[in-house]
Amino acid sequence: MTTPRKTGSDDAATADSTDAATADSADAEAPDSTETVPLLRDHDFRMLFAAAVVSKVGTHIGYIALPLVAIEALDASPGQVGLLGMLSTVAFLLIGLPAGAWVDRMRYRRVMIVTDLARTALLASVPAAAWLDLLTIEQLYAVVLLSGCATVFFDVGAQSYLPHLVGRDRLVQANAQLGAWDAALQVGGRGGGGFLVGALTAPVAVLANAFGFLWSALCLTRIRKRQDKPSHVRKNLASEIGEGVRFVFGHVVLRPVALAGACTNLSVFAITTMIPVLFRDELGLSVWTVGLFLSVGGVGVFLGALAARRVGERLGAGRAPWILGLSTAPFALAVPLVVDRGAWLWLTAGCWLLVTIRMGVDNVLMVSFRQRVTPDALLGRMNATMRFLFTGALAIGAALAALIGEYVSVRAALGTGAVGLAVAWLPVFLSPLRTMRELPSE
Repeated sequence: MTTPRKTGSDDAATADSTDAATADSADAEAPDSTETVPLLRDHDFRMLFAAAVVSKVGTHIGYIALPLVAIEALDASPGQVGLLGMLSTVAFLLIGLPAGAWVDRMRYRRVMIVTDLARTALLASVPAAAWLDLLTIEQLYAVVLLSGCATVFFDVGAQSYLPHLVGRDRLVQANAQLGAWDAALQVGGRGGGGFLVGALTAPVAVLANAFGFLWSALCLTRIRKRQDKPSHVRKNLASEIGEGVRFVFGHVVLRPVALAGACTNLSVFAITTMIPVLFRDELGLSVWTVGLFLSVGGVGVFLGALAARRVGERLGAGRAPWILGLSTAPFALAVPLVVDRGAWLWLTAGCWLLVTIRMGVDNVLMVSFRQRVTPDALLGRMNATMRFLFTGALAIGAALAALIGEYVSVRAALGTGAVGLAVAWLPVFLSPLRTMRELPSE
């Protein structure tokens, strides 16, 4: 296989919503036979898969259960509940970049096990304190923040560990399976968390969440394949962080892919932030209608993840993101035009479904791309840099939607997000990815 030329330091990577591929035509006609072997027959991948799914389930339960503990046990105010929500995600912005440098210094599986055990202990302290009548809102703040920090390390470690476990030639297959389940859990995970809280009470649901992380750690201990000790030369932390950032933004291919992913995340969050406002205040629709419309997006991402491998083979993994982006651009622009609660509403939901199918395909192909082209010594920093970039894009998208919605109109905010989604493929189209068919080698 051939690899694209690089600029700057080493290679680069993309975000949780972008990746691409490349190779010459001769390689395209002779795919590796390992791609055809079902990964779930591999014991080590099954253990990683189980750990990832259980960890995601626990995270979604926590999104529901911990705020309800605050409300039920501590009579928390709306501001306190909102602060809990913010603390659950702020860790990616606070420690995302240094976490990548730290993870690259360690064995990835060990990082994942330790962070699972840390989350187990942190969450188990909540029901214990509640049953002893010692729980405080300050403890909940600390648990949510520290659990978020552990999640940063776990997620960076998991994405960095996957190439070691399955090999770079099977990354699309592995990411398709992991991505499909992740999307499915986004649709049903929080609803299942709400059901669990209703059936068991919030403190017991948090305890179940803690046991989920413990189970994830146990699955990881059963992986037989061992990672060699990291061999890169340690520098001071700032230098290592800088190396990772330069690696991401210095690559002639991955830089535009990263920009496309950031644009997608910003635009999606601008839309999903304003949809509830439009539906409730302007259209007078019920809460369940809002939830159903947004769930359509999760279904779309799920379907896209399932189809990603086949789409990449048919269109070319490097070309698929811009071809699908261009094809779905008109449907993205239709989302802000919903005008009533009748047929047009469901037509708009269909447009949203098509747009999110495209995003599901992008997620799998682009994550596989960044994992495959990144040298082992930089996997943690690459993933952390991309996580930081895309989490920041989510925050900017929400803030932008709020400002435009407040000072212009809700539809203007939706339109801004829709335009962003309609053009998010342009950086990929204007890069060497435009003609690439296969994933490159490192």
